[in-house]
Amino acid sequence: MGAQRAMMLAGGGLAGGFVLAALLAPVLAPHGFAQLQDGGVLFGAQRHPGGGHLLGTTVTGYDVLSRTVWGARTALLVILAAVTLPLVGGVLLGLVAGYVGGRLDRLLAGAADAVYAFPSLLLAILVAIVVSHGRSSLAGGLAAAAVSVTVVFVPQYLRVVRAEVVRVKGEAFVDAARVIGAGHGRIMLRHVLRNSLRSLPVLVTVNASEAILTLAGLGFLGFGVEPNSAAEWGYDLNKSVPDVTAGIWWTAVPPGVAIVLTVLGLTLIGESLNDLTDPRLRRLVRVDRRAAPSSQTRRRRSP
Repeated sequence: MGAQRAMMLAGGGLAGGFVLAALLAPVLAPHGFAQLQDGGVLFGAQRHPGGGHLLGTTVTGYDVLSRTVWGARTALLVILAAVTLPLVGGVLLGLVAGYVGGRLDRLLAGAADAVYAFPSLLLAILVAIVVSHGRSSLAGGLAAAAVSVTVVFVPQYLRVVRAEVVRVKGEAFVDAARVIGAGHGRIMLRHVLRNSLRSLPVLVTVNASEAILTLAGLGFLGFGVEPNSAAEWGYDLNKSVPDVTAGIWWTAVPPGVAIVLTVLGLTLIGESLNDLTDPRLRRLVRVDRRAAPSSQTRRRRSP
C-alpha cells in the first residue's frame, strides 16, 4: 500500500496547493486579474519575465502570474458547482431507482445511458450559447460548465449508487429494519444510503477534473469567461497560441502547467482512494506480506 499512500500524499499536496492559491489569490497575486497598469503606467504587452512581472505579461498586457493565480479561484468555483449538483441529483435518483426497482428503475437506467452518450464539451458549448450567446460573464461561464458536467455525470452517480443500493437492500440488517416496522423513508436514508456511498469519493475527484477541463475547453474555444469578468486558464491559453509560434513561451506555460498539475493532483487522489478502499487489494497486500518472510526463510535455509 506504500505506492497508494505516496500517490495520496502527492495528489493531496497538489490539490492543497491549488485550493490555497484559490483562497489566497488576493494575497498571492501581485495584481488584479484584469489590471493593466500600476501607478498610471501600463504594464506593456509580452514583456519578458523578471522585474515587476515574474512571469511576464500577455499580449493584451495582463500580468501572467496574477492571471494564473486568480484562475485557480475560477476553477475552484466551477468544481464546487459541478460537484454539488450531480452529486445530489445522481445520488437521489440512484437511491430511488435501486430501492424501488421495476419500471422506474428501467426508465431511469435507460435515460442515464442516453444522456451519458452526449459529449460534455459539446453540451457545454450549447449551454454557453444559450446562457450568454457565447460571451460569458463569470456566472455564465461557470453555469455553462457546471450544467454540462452535471448533466453528463448524473448518470454515473445514478448507476454507481443504484448498484450499491441493490446490493445493500438485500442485507440482513435491512430486513431486520423492516421487521421492526421501520418505514421506507427511514430504511432508504438511514440504512441503505449510508452504506451505499463507498465509491463516491472516487467519482467526485473524476467529476472535479472533468469540470476543470470542460471550463478550460470552453475558454480555449472562445466560449468561456471573458477576461474582464474573471481569470480563466483556458482563455489565457487561447490567447497565447500565436505567442508560442513566435517563441514567446511564458504566456502559455503557466496556465497550461496549472491545468495539468491541478488535474493530476485530483486524479492521483482518486486513484489512491480507489486502491485504498478496495478490500480485494488490501487482502492481496496482506497475503504478500505473509508470504515474503517465508520465502526469505527458505532462501536462508537452502545450501
